[in-house]
Amino acid sequence: YAPWCPACQQIELTWESFAKESEQLDITVGKVDVTQEPGLSGRFFVTTLPTIYHANNGVFRRYRGSRTLEDLQDYVLERKWEAVEPVAGWKSPSSIMMHGMAGLFHLSGWIRQIHSYLTGTLGIHVWISYSIFILATLLIGLFLGL
Repeated sequence: YAPWCPACQQIELTWESFAKESEQLDITVGKVDVTQEPGLSGRFFVTTLPTIYHANNGVFRRYRGSRTLEDLQDYVLERKWEAVEPVAGWKSPSSIMMHGMAGLFHLSGWIRQIHSYLTGTLGIHVWISYSIFILATLLIGLFLGL
């Protein structure tokens, strides 16, 4: 979820109720703020918000059903998750590919922080900051090409 997301805000009360009943369902329910955990959103390849995953014994399934409390409970109680195709091996959050994707998300956050530092703290013009990144990209490419 993201704090600014209207759909996430709409499901928030239902999700909290689901979390309160999680002990009775013998499950663990959590939520992750993608604005605070970009690497995790990269590992799970989150492209829409909110995104709900069911994980059991290292197998991940994306929940795409109705977002009512009853339907979430039925998904677990009636083991409806067994009929859902697991996330493909290469797209699984535990795969090497998704670890790399998480790294890219972290890198983009790091670049954004550097850009904010250059423009906000040091007062460098935005286009100069862009030029620094372009130059750094070219130099890294040349170095790797050697």
